[in-house]
Amino acid sequence: MVQSYLRHGPTQAFGLICSSTSNSLYDGKLAYVPALEDVLVWDMKKGQMLSMWHETGHRYEVTCMCRSPQENIFAVGYADGSVRLWNSAFISVIATFNGHQKSVTALAFDAPGARLASGSQDTDIIVWDVVAEAGLYRLRGHRNQITTVRFLSEPELPSTSTGSCSHMLLTTSKDTFMKLWDTSTQHCVQTIVAHRSEVSSLDIDPEKNFIFTGSSEGEVKVWKIDHESLSQGLVENDAGEVAKMIHPVTSLPLSSRHRVSQILFHPSQPYLAVQSHDRTIEVFRIRTEEEIRKKQARRKKRAKEKGKNKKKGEDIDDIVEDAMDVDQEINVIDLFTPYLVVRASAKVRSFDFGSKEAVSKPGVQLFVALSSNALEVYNIPPPTKSKEETPEATRMFSVDLPGHRTDVRTLCLSADDQILASASNGSLKLWNLKTTACIRTIDCGYAICSTFLPGDRHIAIGTKSGEILIYDLASSALTETVKAHGSTVWSLHVRPDEQVLVSGSADKEVKFWEFERNVSSSDEAKKSMTLNHTRTLKMSDEVLFVRYSPNGKLLAVALLDSTVKIFYQDTLKFFLSLYGHKLPVLAMDISDDSKLIVTCSADKNVKIWGLDFGDCHKSIFAHEESVMQVLFERKSHYFWTVGKDKMLKYWDGDKFENIQKLDGHHSEIWALAVSNHAKFVVTGSHDKSIRVWEKLDEPLFLEEEWERELEQIYEDGIANALNRPDISIVNTNEADAQPSGEAAAVTKQTSETLMAGERIMEALDLADAERITFQEYEGKVSQAGSLEATGMQPPPRNPILAAYDLEPEAYVLRVVEKISSAALHDALLVLPFDKVISLMRYLDLWAQKGWNISLVSRILFFFLKIHHHQIVANRVMRTALIPLRVHLRSSLRREKDAIGYNLVALQHLRRRTEAERTAQFYEEEDFDEEKVRARIAEGKKRKRVSIKT
Repeated sequence: MVQSYLRHGPTQAFGLICSSTSNSLYDGKLAYVPALEDVLVWDMKKGQMLSMWHETGHRYEVTCMCRSPQENIFAVGYADGSVRLWNSAFISVIATFNGHQKSVTALAFDAPGARLASGSQDTDIIVWDVVAEAGLYRLRGHRNQITTVRFLSEPELPSTSTGSCSHMLLTTSKDTFMKLWDTSTQHCVQTIVAHRSEVSSLDIDPEKNFIFTGSSEGEVKVWKIDHESLSQGLVENDAGEVAKMIHPVTSLPLSSRHRVSQILFHPSQPYLAVQSHDRTIEVFRIRTEEEIRKKQARRKKRAKEKGKNKKKGEDIDDIVEDAMDVDQEINVIDLFTPYLVVRASAKVRSFDFGSKEAVSKPGVQLFVALSSNALEVYNIPPPTKSKEETPEATRMFSVDLPGHRTDVRTLCLSADDQILASASNGSLKLWNLKTTACIRTIDCGYAICSTFLPGDRHIAIGTKSGEILIYDLASSALTETVKAHGSTVWSLHVRPDEQVLVSGSADKEVKFWEFERNVSSSDEAKKSMTLNHTRTLKMSDEVLFVRYSPNGKLLAVALLDSTVKIFYQDTLKFFLSLYGHKLPVLAMDISDDSKLIVTCSADKNVKIWGLDFGDCHKSIFAHEESVMQVLFERKSHYFWTVGKDKMLKYWDGDKFENIQKLDGHHSEIWALAVSNHAKFVVTGSHDKSIRVWEKLDEPLFLEEEWERELEQIYEDGIANALNRPDISIVNTNEADAQPSGEAAAVTKQTSETLMAGERIMEALDLADAERITFQEYEGKVSQAGSLEATGMQPPPRNPILAAYDLEPEAYVLRVVEKISSAALHDALLVLPFDKVISLMRYLDLWAQKGWNISLVSRILFFFLKIHHHQIVANRVMRTALIPLRVHLRSSLRREKDAIGYNLVALQHLRRRTEAERTAQFYEEEDFDEEKVRARIAEGKKRKRVSIKT
C-alpha cells in the first residue's frame, strides 16, 4: 500500500513592517509599504496594520509601487516582471500585466490614469492601456536598467482645449541617458547624456517647467522643458537643426556627494526633498519671486551702505550698478534654498510626502520607510520670520514594535505552543501565535540561541559575548546575567527532567547549570529563577551544538572538527563518535524514542545515524546551500530542515524520502521551531519575516508530488523557450518593426497563457465535432424521404454542451470571454493556423448575432496583423472573410450609432444640469437682472481700487 503523508501549507507571515525591495507610498494617514511578496497598509497614527494585499500562490517580491490619479487604484510591480493593478477599497487585483522578462523597477500613470508606463531591469519600457487591460507597445533604446519613468503633460491646459495630454514620456536609466519618447509615434525624439554615471532618480516640478535628475555620484542637475517645442514636435529651425525640447540649466548643490537615491517635489506645498545619504534627507524650500526681489533689495541696500562707509576707493554708483546688474536676473538656483535636514534613525530606503495634510499640526508631513524594518513620519515646520530659530523636523509617528530591526536568529516555542519567542541582535520579542500579535519587546544583546525554561515563565538567551541572559516574561525584566563563557554561546538545551540546562560555547567548554527557584518573601507567586554552575566538560575543539536524548541518558556535542561526540550524561563518559561530515555540524536532533540522531552540516548534507552503534543509516544531499537547522517532529521519525537556499524541507527519516519542499522566504533561513504537538512549524529568516506552516488535512502522495514538480519544470521550460529574444512566434512582415527597432509588440508567454491557448483549442475541437455531427444528421434527413426522416433520431449532444445548455458557438465564446484581457493576445499566439481558420468562422457567427462585438473586433484585427501572409496566400479564407466583413460592419455601425446617441444624451444632461444650477443660484439670492448688473459693476469697481498699506 502506498504511504500517504499530511501536507503542510503556509498560514501566517508576520514580523515584517516593510521590506527594502521597493519604494513606499503615503497619503497623510495611511502608508502603503512593500512586505516581500505582499503590500501592507499601515495606519501611522494608531500604529496598526489595516490590510494586507496578498495574492494566493504568488511568491515574487514587490519591487515598485505607484498610485493612480483614479481613487483607490495602485500599480504594483514584482520581481518576475509582472504588474498588478490593486483596488485598495476591495483589496483585490483588477488586472495583471505580463510583459517584462526581469523585475519591474519604475512605474508611472498618465494624468487621467488611463495609461501606465513600466520600466524594468530588461531595459524595456512598456506602455499599458489600463482601461482595455492590454499592452500597447514596448519601447527599446536604453542599454541598462530603467530607473524612472514619467509622463510629460502640458501645464495648466484649459478644459476646452483639444490638445493631446501626456503624449510625451520621459525615462532615465543606469546607462547615463535620459530619453524623451513621443508616444503617438512610439519613437525617441531626444536622447540626453544626463550624467557621467548612472541616473538614479528623477522628478518634475508641479508647474511642469523643470526636470531634476540625480546621479550615483551625488550630483543633481536641473533641466528646462521647452513646451513650445513640445507642442510643435520635431521641427527644424533656420540653421537646419532640430529644436531641442529639454535644455540643461544648472546644478543644485547638495551637502553630501553620495548617490542621489530619490528626488521628490511636494504636490501642493513649495518643498523639494532629496536623499543623497543613507540616513538623511535634505529638504529645500522653493521661494517665490517676491521673496527673491526682497532679498535683492536688501543686497542693494547693503551695497549702498558699504559704499557710503568707504571714504576712498571705488565710485559708489559703480558698486550699486554692479549690485543691480547681478541681482536683476532671477536664476533657477535662487528659487531653491536649503531649509532643513531630516535625520532618520536608520538607513532610509524611500520617502514620500503626505498628500492629505493633517489639520492638527501645522507643517508638512514627510513619511520615511527605513531599511531596518521600521516606518517613521516627520513633521516639517512652516517657515518663521525670525532668523534666530533654525527649523527642525520632529518625529510625529513611528511603527517599529511589530518587527525586528535585524535578522531573526533564534526561535523557541512554549510547552503549550501558545507563545513564540524570537530573538535578534538587540531585541527579544514574544508573539501570540493565535493572533500573531507582538505582546512583549525586550532589549537584549546579540542573541544566538534561546530556550524556554521549565514552567514557561522565564526564557534563557545565549549571546555572542558569552553571556546567558534570564528574562522574566511576566514583568519583561532581565532577572539575571550569567557570565557563562569566554566566547559565543552557540547552543542551549534543557534536560528532559527539567533540572539542568546545558550550554555549549566557542571557548571549547560544555557547562551544566542547575535551576534554583528563589521565592520572594513578600509574594510567593513571584519566583525568580537563577542558574547554578555544577559541572564543566572540556572539549578538544569549539562546541557548536549540544543536545540531550529524550530518554535523558545521552548527551550529543557537535564540534568544529566536523564530528559529533556522544557522552553518557550522568558520568560524562565517552560513548560514540560520529564522523563523516566534510564541514562542521551546525545543528542536530534526537528522535523521541532516542533511536535516531539527525545531523545537518555546512556541507549541504543531512546524515541520519543510529544511536545504538553510531552507524550512518543514510546521507542525503538536502539543500543547495548550508543546512542551518534540523528538528524532529514529535513522536515520529519525520524531521524538518532549513537552509541558506531559502527552503524549508520535510523528510521521512525511515524511508529517507523528501516529503515536501516549502518555499516562501526570500533570504536565508536561520531559525526553526517545531510544535510540541506536531501541528505546525515556524521559521525565521534574514528577510526579517517569521512564517508559520500548518499541517493540513489534505493527504500527500510522493509520486503525485514528483509528477507535479516535473510538470512545473516542463511548463516553465516551454514558456522560457518561447520568451527567448532570438525566437519570435509573431510573424511580422518587413514593414513591421523588427525586434531591433525602438517599438515592438508586448508579448510574454507564461504557463497561464499557454493553458488559456489549450483551453481555446479544446473548445474549438469540441464545437467543431458537434457542428459536423449535426450537419451530417441534417444532410441525412434532407436526403431521406419524409417518412424515414420522422423516424430518425438526432445524435446525442455533447455532455459538456448539454450541461451548460449552450450551442457550440456560444460555448466557444464563453471559453474565450473567460480569458483575462491582458492574457488574450498571448493565448491567441499559441493557436496553430488551422485553429485560427476555425475560430474565424465562429467570429463570423458572433458578428452575425451581435455577440460581444468589441471582443470579435479585437481578435479579428489581431489575427489579420499576425497571420497576414498566410491569410493572403490562403484562398479558402476569402469565403470566410467576405461575409465576416459585411456582418461586422453592420454590427459596428449599430454600436457606433448607440454610442453616439448616448454621448449626445449625456452632453444634453450636463448642459441642463448646469442651467438648473445657475437658475437655482439666482433664485436663492433673489436677484433680478438689474441687481445682477449692479453687482457685476460693483465688482469691477472693486478690482480697480488699489490699497496701500
